[in-house]
This record gives sequence, C-alpha cells and structure tokens, in this order.
Amino acid sequence: MTGELVVLRAGALTTVQDLGRPGYAHLGVPRSGALDPAALRLANRLVGNPENTAGLEITVTGCALRLSRAATVAVTGAEAEIRVGARPGDTGRPLSVPAGTILRIGPARGGVRNWLAVCGGIDVPPVLGSRATDTLSGLGPPPLRDGDRLPLGTPTGPPAPVDLTVGPPQRDELRLALRLGPRDDWFTPAALDRLLGTAYTVSPVSNRVGARLAGAPLPRAVAGELPSEGIVLGAVQVPADGQPLIFLADHPTTGGYPVVGVVADVTPLAQARPGTTVRFHGPQR
Repeated sequence: MTGELVVLRAGALTTVQDLGRPGYAHLGVPRSGALDPAALRLANRLVGNPENTAGLEITVTGCALRLSRAATVAVTGAEAEIRVGARPGDTGRPLSVPAGTILRIGPARGGVRNWLAVCGGIDVPPVLGSRATDTLSGLGPPPLRDGDRLPLGTPTGPPAPVDLTVGPPQRDELRLALRLGPRDDWFTPAALDRLLGTAYTVSPVSNRVGARLAGAPLPRAVAGELPSEGIVLGAVQVPADGQPLIFLADHPTTGGYPVVGVVADVTPLAQARPGTTVRFHGPQR
C-alpha cells in the first residue's frame, strides 16, 4: 500500500466510483459507475491517472478527508468551496496536498455532485471488474462512513500541465432526447403527447437509482403488469402513479411496470437538483 485516504466526514453520500461494469449487463448486473463519466475522466486526467481509475463521488453536502502521503488531487463537477489545509483551492485543476493535510470539499453550489481523483486512485478490491459502489445491489465497497480508510494506488503519471478547466454550466431546465419504446403501446396517444409536450420537475426523492419526476401523469391503454424485464441506462419507467422515472447508474430490473422510452443521454441529470425542469423531445429535434 502506498498510502491511504482517511474519511473524517463522509457527508450525505460519498461513494467510490469508476466508469462502472457495463460488460455484465447480459447478467442483469447494473452498470453503476460515476453518474457523470466525463467529470470523473477529467479529474483523473488532471492528476495523471488512467481515465477509468476509481475516485470518489460526493453528493450535495461535501466531505472532509486526510491523506497519509503527499498527493495530487482534482475535484470536478459542481462548484464548491475547497480548502487544502488553510489554503483555498479550485475545482477543475490539479491541487497539491501535503501528507497529513486535511482536504475539505464544501457543499455543492448550483449542482448536486463532485468527483474527486487522487493520483494513484482508490485501490479497493474490484468486484466484477469494477471498484464502483452500487447503492442498490450492494456490489462494491459500501458508501463511506466517518473514520473509513481507503488504500491509495501507485501514481502512474504526472499531473496535467493546466491551470484551470471549465465545466459545463448548470441549467435550470434540461431537454432530454427520448426514443419511444419498447412499451409505448401500453400508453394512450394522449399520454405520449403529454410526455413529449409538457414539463416535469425532478423530485427530491431522486438518487443514483433513478431520477423521479413530478408532473402530468401518463394514462395507460393497457392494464396489468409485465414480467420483470432487464433495462438499459436511461429507461423511462412509468409506475402505477403515472409519474415517469428515469433509471440511472444503479438501476434494477423493471419490476413489472412498462418502459415508455429511453433517454439518449442521462448525464445532465447527475447535477439536477430537486425542482429542475425536465422536458422530453424526440431524437429528431
């Protein structure tokens, strides 16, 4: 072991994430991995890691950590106050952290999540080819708690020679391309018009499993339930209350409810706070 990361304050939900385990979808294993893969890739590039190296995904409230060895770190994602000991730091740039120094990442501002990369990566044992925490199935390491100690891997390259990178802007309204199917015929024509023509908002009970939406319910043309089916990232399931649910990285099987369509890119939902407006449109627009 070349050092460890000590969790002083884990916050609301801090998990180990890499780019997930997509190769096991045929076994019904969810992908897991960072909700914004591009943000984790960037953090890893900034510290000289391969892009799939495991880091931390930090949700809403921030965290406090201490490194037992000197290391370069990078924080991407939402804007947040960062302090390396007494020094201020910035998101989107390599930061040098001396051994024993406390790294504090404050609450997310204007978004929901941050991603932390440490040179050498978080070296927990892989499960099914990934170090990612799956909050639904329990695969991978459990969500972090105060006092946890995580092993660090051996650095493989120098930090990136950049002063600052700029992340995508946070938006109050998301437009998500939706391809209908496979069960859109279980809904009335009025339901499909409503889905593509009205606004929904992100519910406070959303998490890594799925983004729950609130808005106009979608009436069914076919009653009853389906046998449980495997689904893909971005599948839009409609439970009995008629409110759409967009499945994210830690999704399960359908549980009997029909999937009306699939969102082409769920990455914007990684930073969608409760109350964010969501509008669906066909892939042609």
